[in-house]
Amino acid sequence: MNKNINKYYKLAKNILFPICRSITGKGIRKTLFIIKQQFPKLKIRSISSGTRVFDWTVPKEWNVSDAYILDSNNKKIVDFKKNNLHLIGYSVPINKFISKSELFKHLHTLKDNPVAIPYLTSYYKRDWGFCINYKDYNYIKRNYTKDERFKVVIKSELKAGFLKYGELVIKGKSSQEILISTYLCHPSMANNELSGPIVSMCLIDYFSSVKNLKKTLRFVFIPETIGSIAYLNKNLLKLKKNIIGGYNLTCIGDEGLHSCMLSKYKNSKSDQCLIEAYKKLNLKYKIYSFLERGSDERQYNSVGIDLPIASIFRSKYGTYPEYHTSLDDFNFVTKKGIAEGTKVARKAIEILSSKIIPKNMILCEPFMTKRNLYPTLSRYNNKPKDLANIMNFLQYADGKNDLWDISALININKKKTIKIFNKLKIYNLISS
Repeated sequence: MNKNINKYYKLAKNILFPICRSITGKGIRKTLFIIKQQFPKLKIRSISSGTRVFDWTVPKEWNVSDAYILDSNNKKIVDFKKNNLHLIGYSVPINKFISKSELFKHLHTLKDNPVAIPYLTSYYKRDWGFCINYKDYNYIKRNYTKDERFKVVIKSELKAGFLKYGELVIKGKSSQEILISTYLCHPSMANNELSGPIVSMCLIDYFSSVKNLKKTLRFVFIPETIGSIAYLNKNLLKLKKNIIGGYNLTCIGDEGLHSCMLSKYKNSKSDQCLIEAYKKLNLKYKIYSFLERGSDERQYNSVGIDLPIASIFRSKYGTYPEYHTSLDDFNFVTKKGIAEGTKVARKAIEILSSKIIPKNMILCEPFMTKRNLYPTLSRYNNKPKDLANIMNFLQYADGKNDLWDISALININKKKTIKIFNKLKIYNLISS
C-alpha cells in the first residue's frame, strides 16, 4: 500500500496540482484523462451544457488561457500563470483599461490570513475578478496613485460544452454496491481538492486485487455539487436499487484529527461501519453535525435521494486556515496524512462489505402459498411460528438492516435468523 501511496501522491503533487480545474472545461478533462491512464477501466462520461438536472442547469463550459493585470509601466502586478488561484473561477473575458478605484472593486484578499491567496468562484453569475494576498493588496494600494490606469486582461471563454465525470466499477460477488465519491473541480489546492482523489486511487488499486470481493464498489470522480446533482439525476434509480452505503472523501490528506460527518440521521450502516473502523484502528476522531454540511454529502442525503452516504475527513473543510487558499499545498498534505486517511476509508469499506444486508425483492407481502410456505386451509391462529418469523424477517429486510439487526428486531437467535435467510434466498425472496 505504501508504494501505491507514494505513486499517487507524486502524481497529484507533480502533475495534477498545477492544472487549473473548474466544474467544466479542459482542466477537469485533462485530470480525468491522467487518472484514466492509471486505471484504463475508468469511464469518462459527459453531460451537455444546458441539461436540466433536478432544479439546476449544467452551465456553459469555461476555459481560460491567461489572465493578468498591468500597471502603466507595463509591469504585471497580478499573473494567473504564476498561480491559478489569482483568477476568480468562471471570470468572463476582459481586455480594457480601468481606474484604481474600479480595480479595487474586483480585487479580493484575506486580511486575517495575509500571506494567502484566497480561492473564489462565480459559477452562476457573469462576473470577473482577481485574488491576491494581503501584502500585495497593500502594495498596490500604497504605491499607485488614484490616477493610475491599469490594463486588465482575461483570456477566457464561456461556451456550450460538457460537464465531465469519471466512473469506475469493481465488481464483487453481490450486486449490492458501496459508493465512493470524490470531486475534481478546484484548481491548485491539495487537501480540499486532491486528497480525496489520491485516496480513491489508492483504494481502487487495493480493491482491484482483492479476491472474492463481497460487494461491488463504485468510484466516482465528479465536480462538486453540480456534478453530484447531475450524476444523481442520471443514475438515481440504479443507485437507489443497489447502493447499501458509501463515503464521500474530501480533506482527507493532512495530519489533523480524524473526523467525519455521518449520514443525515446518523443510523446508517455506513455510519456504523465508519465508527467501527475508527475503533478497530484505535484512532481518536471527531463527528461533525450534519447541520455543518458543505460537500456532496448534502446531495446524497437530500430528501428523495436518501442514499446512506457519510463523509470522511482529516481536518474538515472550513475548519483550517489553509482552506480555500494558496496555503493548501503539499506541505500541508503529506504522505503520512494520505496513508492514514486511506487506512480509515479502506477499513470502513471492508467492514461494510462484510455485512449481510438482505433486501426483500417483493413489493407488499409475497404470496407464500404458491411457495408452500403458508397453510392452504386458512384458520385463525393456525399459522406456524416459523412462518411468523419468516414474515417478520421480510418486513425488516429493507436493505438497511443486517442479519444481526433483524435478529434483534424480531427477537430470535442468530442461528434461526441464518436459517430463515438461507430459506428465503432459495425462494429468491431476498437479495444480499
